[in-house]
Amino acid sequence: MCEDDHAGIGRRAVFVTGAAAALTLGTVSFASAAPRERRTRTVRGTLPTGSPDFVYVPVEVPSGVRELHVAYTYDRPAVPAGTAGNALDIGLFDERGTDLGGRGFRGWSGGARTEFFVRADDATPGYIPGPVRPGTWHVALGPYTVAPQGLSYEITITLTYGEQDEAPRPVYPPERAKGRGRAWYRGDCHLHSVYSDGRYTLAEIARLARAAGLDFINSSEHNTHSAHAHWAPEAGDDLLIMLGEEVTTRNGHVVALGTDPGTFVDWRYRARDNRFGRFARQIRRAGGLVVPAHPHATCIGCNWKFGFGEADAVEVWNGAYTPDDEVALADWDGMLVAAVREGRGGRGGGDWIPAMGSSDSHRSPDPIGRPQTVVLADDLTREAIQEGIRAGRSYVAESAKVSLAFTASGGRGEHAGIGERLRVDDDTPVTVRLEVTGAPRCTVRFVTDQGVLFTSAPLPVSGADVVEWRTTASYAAYVRAELRHEAAAGPLPGALAAFTNPIFLGG
Repeated sequence: MCEDDHAGIGRRAVFVTGAAAALTLGTVSFASAAPRERRTRTVRGTLPTGSPDFVYVPVEVPSGVRELHVAYTYDRPAVPAGTAGNALDIGLFDERGTDLGGRGFRGWSGGARTEFFVRADDATPGYIPGPVRPGTWHVALGPYTVAPQGLSYEITITLTYGEQDEAPRPVYPPERAKGRGRAWYRGDCHLHSVYSDGRYTLAEIARLARAAGLDFINSSEHNTHSAHAHWAPEAGDDLLIMLGEEVTTRNGHVVALGTDPGTFVDWRYRARDNRFGRFARQIRRAGGLVVPAHPHATCIGCNWKFGFGEADAVEVWNGAYTPDDEVALADWDGMLVAAVREGRGGRGGGDWIPAMGSSDSHRSPDPIGRPQTVVLADDLTREAIQEGIRAGRSYVAESAKVSLAFTASGGRGEHAGIGERLRVDDDTPVTVRLEVTGAPRCTVRFVTDQGVLFTSAPLPVSGADVVEWRTTASYAAYVRAELRHEAAAGPLPGALAAFTNPIFLGG
């Protein structure tokens, strides 16, 4: 075993692109060796507070290598209350380089693993199998947080020499399942497995999704598409599996929803770098939707700072309903108000941003499908589900037990549903009707651009009822429905059981 030390300043070089800085350390070199031999190098160093977001360790890989294996550790000193401790992520880029959005990406495990391997026929979950070609590879370190004492790390790199096996040909799940024609389909578009920081296997997710009454799911691992080629066995006529990624930047997370198989979306930028638009466009070119996730979450790096100009939808409800979601819901409602004031509401084509909900489930006992987005789509296909989400023809429910039918009608037979516009004169009476099942003792609220204008009595214990309200377009430019559980105490409303996207009123 050979050792190297990255503590010397002379062995470091800083490369700056725009506002993003990356630190590249001294190169770790290996000599050629006979088949079946293993060669190991260990490198150590310390990163100070204020380190760049990404630190690269170049590794010179000679020809004749069968497998590359990396293991790492770092110290976790005690820190005062309220001070961030050490957290160090890790990933890998091959000889094609570390360029932003380039082809060199070979995997990312964040802080979920302490070791990984890559070879032609296989790789650790989170990493992409493929040839181990000669050239300069890079172990990528992400000092997510650094303690005041600094972050001391140790990386052990092992090369195994020998003939490489044949790389597998990826097989992806179909883009169509057996649907019911134009119907309401239930899905969960934000899930994690062992391919990033989750504990569920893909088979467990598929089984739990079916048990939750879901028709579709979306693969959304943190900063890797490595799960895409492993989902096919879990798909079926009863479950559409779309492919994507949770692009996990330091300034917020965005779900790439339903991209083409094998699509990798880079995450190595902050809002100040003005790079997000480039990668939002990449998501759309790959057939996906851009969905900012949990925009008001309080975890480090989770709060959304890129704005919503590129969003196709926004994840308003994430997992168990919390005050973060209540803020996200209010923020989204404010965006609806701005849209109608600017004359953009309900005209389609991205004029307003629909809301979604997903579980963000990682492991038991996190329930899959709580909440779930219920989409009116022409069929159970990737394209149809995405079109329903983009158009806002959807509502969010805490489980498959809750079903809603929400409509608005005028006096001459005019009719509109969720995500649509009821075209009536400003003074024409409008009847808003909500049919509910599966929501015992919940309260219905009708929310408009003027605020909450109607609140029902609690629904019966059967959970089924019909609630109607009359208004005009001059009084309410849009109306959306919320179902809330009984509040435990205090003036705050109860947790959501369901909510709809709006119906817009007026010409």
